Amino acid sequence: MAEDHMNLSINGQSQVPPGFRFHPTEEELLHYYLRKKVAFERIDLDVIREVDLNKLEPWDIQEKCKIGSTPQNDWYFFSHKDKKYPTGTRTNRATAAGFWKATGRDKIIYSGFRRIG
Repeated sequence: MAEDHMNLSINGQSQVPPGFRFHPTEEELLHYYLRKKVAFERIDLDVIREVDLNKLEPWDIQEKCKIGSTPQNDWYFFSHKDKKYPTGTRTNRATAAGFWKATGRDKIIYSGFRRIG
């Protein structure tokens, strides 16, 4: 029986056809991939890994989240935000060997003229 879900992960590593390129727009990441992920819906091409940033060091992210064998400048992953304090709003960025540094600013993402993120 053929499976209609294209999960291209083998032993936790992303396996994609030669020449495959994954360059989604920010709108596509939010409107398609993230929306389906939070709704527990099937994602047709399952190439975005789920990682725990509190157990993953920054220098390990490239290997853990690479898609295929071609060089990449961007890495895509799903990760839950962990709170620093149970009753607070601050994000926990600590890892075993250090911490993740927050950089950049939040950016509003639109679908047409509608704000989606």
